Amino acid sequence: MISAVDLAVIVGVVAGAAILGVVLGRFGLQGVRGRSVRAAVVVVIATSASVMAVGVLLVGGLMLVSGHALLVLLVVVGMSAIAAAFVASDLSHRLARSGASLSDVVRRVGQGNAAADAPAPETRELRALAAELAAADVRLAEARVREAALEATRRELVAWVSHDLRSPLAGILAMSSALEDGVVTEAGDVADYHARIRRETQRLGRMVDDLFELSRISAGALQLTFDSVPLDELVGEVLEGAGPVAEAKRVHLLARAVGGPVAVGDAQQLARVVRNLVANALRHTPSDGTVTVECTVDSAGVPTVAVGDGCGGIPPQDLARLFDVGYRGEWARTPGDDAGAGLGLAIAKGIVEAHHGRISVENGATGCRFVVRLPLASSSAAG
Repeated sequence: MISAVDLAVIVGVVAGAAILGVVLGRFGLQGVRGRSVRAAVVVVIATSASVMAVGVLLVGGLMLVSGHALLVLLVVVGMSAIAAAFVASDLSHRLARSGASLSDVVRRVGQGNAAADAPAPETRELRALAAELAAADVRLAEARVREAALEATRRELVAWVSHDLRSPLAGILAMSSALEDGVVTEAGDVADYHARIRRETQRLGRMVDDLFELSRISAGALQLTFDSVPLDELVGEVLEGAGPVAEAKRVHLLARAVGGPVAVGDAQQLARVVRNLVANALRHTPSDGTVTVECTVDSAGVPTVAVGDGCGGIPPQDLARLFDVGYRGEWARTPGDDAGAGLGLAIAKGIVEAHHGRISVENGATGCRFVVRLPLASSSAAG
């Protein structure tokens, strides 16, 4: 039976050998840093076998074990090290193969290509990494689609705004040149030219204002002051301002409020949304037509504003893009004097979404119907 003193000596010797092995192993791993997994595995196996061999020799010498017995022990240690080396080599090969497969996936994702199906990695950590790479590939693909759509929208906006700016600028230049050269001298014609120049200048000003507002919305710089907004009062003020335009076009303006809907948002910006929708409805509703504005609260308590017109409906191919920046569709490519740059609906959508609400459009019996749904008071406060 081993005495306590001998046991303490054995533990001390083995612990010293182990500590020395740990130090040497760390130096060895530092030396193969940046190399393959197989090199690191070789260092680990060599360190383990060396610590066992040194420990056996030291303990055997202290216990006066015969040379034959020590040789047997060293053979057992060596065979164990060889077996461990084979197993570790197989594991390192699998890990290297999984790493190469993941590297290929990363390279494909970085090049903008879809990630090919890769073999399942050997370890849970590598499988988690593979899952994250697959999710990142999906997000990148979606981002590329969004980027392509935004680029197409930007190109259309530039083309359309350039077209819409060119027309009033050309008219202003022609009329100012006629006045300057004395081509127009009659008092009535001069006054008419001045009025037309003023109208075209006002139209240009509206376009610039819309572009500036849209840039603020796109950049997330829209400052909102949330407060309780009675929608029936807001709609009443908007319709009062739109009354002269409706009378001039002989369009009937009707308002209906049910349930006293109160929204939580920025009154000025919400009024702009309703103004844009009403102006759009008046622009496309023929004489003797009707524009209806309804304020209600739906079954979930969500305040809603709906604007219906008599435009006769919107072509199905235009419904999906109606809120795109600058989009007016081929059916409205020739704007009137009161038209802007086709940004009103895009601005309305941006403002509604900044309030965490939703805006939609659908065709009805006599025209189309725009519906704005604003969040509940608690949702707005949380947002």
